[in-house]
Amino acid sequence: MWKMKPCALLLCCLGFLQPTVSCRTLCQAARNSKEEGSSRPREVCVGVCEAGSLCSQLCPPSTEGSMGFACRKRQWHKINDTCRTLNAHNIFEDKSQTVSYFEDTGYNKYAGESETIALRVMQECPRDLSCVTRKIEQSPQLPGNIELIVQLLHNISTAPMTDVDEGKMKSYSSMANHVLNSNSISNWTFIPERNSCSVLLHSVNSFARKLHIHKKPINIQHSFIHTMGSIIPADSEGKNFTFFMSVNETSRPVMGRVLISREELQTVPSISQMVCIAFPTLGAILEASLLENIIVNGLVLSVILPEKLKRISLHFEKFHKSEERKTHCVGWDHLENRWDRKACQMVEVSSQHAVCQCWPSKLFTSFSILMSRHTLASPILTYITYTGLGLSICSLIICLVIEGLAWRQVTKTEISYLRHLCIANVAATLLMADVLFIVASFISGPETHYRGCVAVTFFIHFFYLSVFFWMLAKALLILHGVLIVFHTLPKSVLVASLFSVGYGCPLVIAVITVGVTEPARGYLRADACWLNWEMTKALLAFVVPALAIVVVNLVVITVVISKAQRVSFGSSIFQEVRAIVRICKNIAILTPLLGLTWGFGIATLTDDSSLAFHIIFSLLNAFQGFFILVFVTILDPKIREALKGRANSANWISRISESLPLEFSLHPARRPSKEPSLQPHSEVSHRETAVPAGEAQ
Repeated sequence: MWKMKPCALLLCCLGFLQPTVSCRTLCQAARNSKEEGSSRPREVCVGVCEAGSLCSQLCPPSTEGSMGFACRKRQWHKINDTCRTLNAHNIFEDKSQTVSYFEDTGYNKYAGESETIALRVMQECPRDLSCVTRKIEQSPQLPGNIELIVQLLHNISTAPMTDVDEGKMKSYSSMANHVLNSNSISNWTFIPERNSCSVLLHSVNSFARKLHIHKKPINIQHSFIHTMGSIIPADSEGKNFTFFMSVNETSRPVMGRVLISREELQTVPSISQMVCIAFPTLGAILEASLLENIIVNGLVLSVILPEKLKRISLHFEKFHKSEERKTHCVGWDHLENRWDRKACQMVEVSSQHAVCQCWPSKLFTSFSILMSRHTLASPILTYITYTGLGLSICSLIICLVIEGLAWRQVTKTEISYLRHLCIANVAATLLMADVLFIVASFISGPETHYRGCVAVTFFIHFFYLSVFFWMLAKALLILHGVLIVFHTLPKSVLVASLFSVGYGCPLVIAVITVGVTEPARGYLRADACWLNWEMTKALLAFVVPALAIVVVNLVVITVVISKAQRVSFGSSIFQEVRAIVRICKNIAILTPLLGLTWGFGIATLTDDSSLAFHIIFSLLNAFQGFFILVFVTILDPKIREALKGRANSANWISRISESLPLEFSLHPARRPSKEPSLQPHSEVSHRETAVPAGEAQ
């Protein structure tokens, strides 16, 4: 009896209460109840959470789709969500007609659903697309619903239609407004198709391009999308479209403005139409969906303009009022699905607003301003930089003066001449680079002085490269002297070779860099007069040669040291070897210094680099001239001997002149008369002249 099947037990227990119910019916009801209980979704997976493991859960009841989870740090985290309530059967107003339509066409709801819905919309409500707007606006903003609506808007925008009027644009905008709601931003992150936000933006712009405007301007305003359009004659004084929109109900409206100048309007046909669309939340949706390391700090403005109109001005009010973080004007590249700085140029920026000049095209129709997530606006960096550069410039000037004073004494041999030629050029090029660096800091940036900024950046790049290539020239000079007979080449040939390496190679690299990157406006950083890194990686044209030279110099030092140890102290070339070793010491001091400097410079390229890296880089970069003065010039025994000799010679000459009789030390025309002097200083003069004579003995 205990082995009776559940169906029989259920029949026995309920038999006299429901005698008409069959065993098969009761068993089916129990089975359905069990399936419903097992299909209830869990908030997270219940399995063992191991690094890299994945799992899937069903969506809540009355919804379709599933949720995917991944194990991170021993916890389950949702990574995608396709839960939705909308489908091809319940999105239309008239369900009976919809069901019969899909049954007649043999519709498969799991394949091409959004395409079929779009086709049905074109047939049911071709005038204003209103047969689905109410259902869409009432639907919850689930990730699956958002994805379905985005695909529906995309299919409608690509459908062959040329008579888009204000009614269709209003319905289309209301559907887009529903998925652009600020409450839906977090759900965009779980849509499996990451570029859905880019598809939405491109679809809205494509549909607006088909909009036909009559004499009356169009102004379609929703909470999260605002469309304005009008007909503009060519003789107009200019046109502007101004928007005031809020990110949510509690935030203050911010301004966005599109301005077309009179000069630009004269280039378009006699009568043209223009459409502008503003999005307050689309920037945050793009950021959340594509996981960009930036923040959109203003409205996203899309412009549909005549093809001949090439330039517009955009005024953005910032969401986050701040001067500490960098601001960039950008255009949305719908092919690459990213913001691109090539589309715009900053004209003016403050803590409240930013003014951009942009170049609309088929590729760039949407624009905004970005704010960096991380900033290192530390006063200590500015103080270190300017103090260090001031000390470096003074040190380099002193270094060149010392080299000039000791030049004859320290360049008596050919190798000494070439060595000090390299030192003098290293100091001179670094001095020029530091001076230009300070000049660049006083230029407000590419926004207002673009050509001047390009020129300064070119020469800074050239002179900093020259510093490294003169270091390389010294290394090659040493290598030539160690591996080959040193005096085989004439002095003039060696000097010409050094200048070719020291100035010719940097000039070629600098010219190629500006020639390749500047036509696309990718030569400069957006906020400073220096080589671009984010867009074109032009900074590699400095970093790669510099660090390569550092490696070569270190190899040369190793080779020379190993060779020098084999030379006996009694050999005839011992003096030359000592000179070569002295050069190696210079390179051994400068090469690690320069290499470490720009090694830390690479570490500062990332936005999340710590303040310590920036401080170390600023210290090493700013005090290079001081290190050259101390370690290369002052500590050089030959320099000290030469300076001491000049000082002794100067003292000797002054003492000789003081010990001479007064009549020989004065000009004949100013000799005193032979009459005895009655001035009280005569005794002091005789006393002072007697001191050197005693010292001479």
